[in-house]
Amino acid sequence: MSKVDRRILKSREAIKKAVIELMSEKKFDDITIQDISDRANVSRRTIYLHYMDKYDLLDKLIEEHINDLREICERETETDSIDGSVTWFDYFESNYLFFSSMLASKGAPYFRNRFLAFVIEDIKNVKNGWNITEGKNCGLSEEVILQFFGTAYIGAVEWWFKNGMPYPPHVMEEQIGILFERNL
Repeated sequence: MSKVDRRILKSREAIKKAVIELMSEKKFDDITIQDISDRANVSRRTIYLHYMDKYDLLDKLIEEHINDLREICERETETDSIDGSVTWFDYFESNYLFFSSMLASKGAPYFRNRFLAFVIEDIKNVKNGWNITEGKNCGLSEEVILQFFGTAYIGAVEWWFKNGMPYPPHVMEEQIGILFERNL
């Protein structure tokens, strides 16, 4: 990797870190490119070389995390894990500032909607034999079931962050996995 490549990667990481830190301090709508520039110790020009504006930066940051979660799911599926969310809470913990800021921020409803759509997609694709509209859920709408469990999952993640992560990731993973297995 050349020096230029390293500088580009270093700048991008500094910019992403800066916007996440700033979102933990104030509403996204109140954050300016100058704020990000100052925090990241890069010029405004550098930010605009990588992103069209702060919304483009946020979109790319969200997609990066969603793609990381998708890769975790794919790895788990390849290893025949029972629950696709086995390592999600580890990922949430290691990216605490991003997820806690995004879920707490009223200025980032796009993230919540994108995260919910991803969780629902994952529930639909679980390979452990759940047939969500049969058995105890016979006669219920698949769409209602998916919305219910997707929203419940995100609510549990929000609760975990708001309460200072009172249980370790593996406990959250296990308990949520059990709740899904009992109810789907």
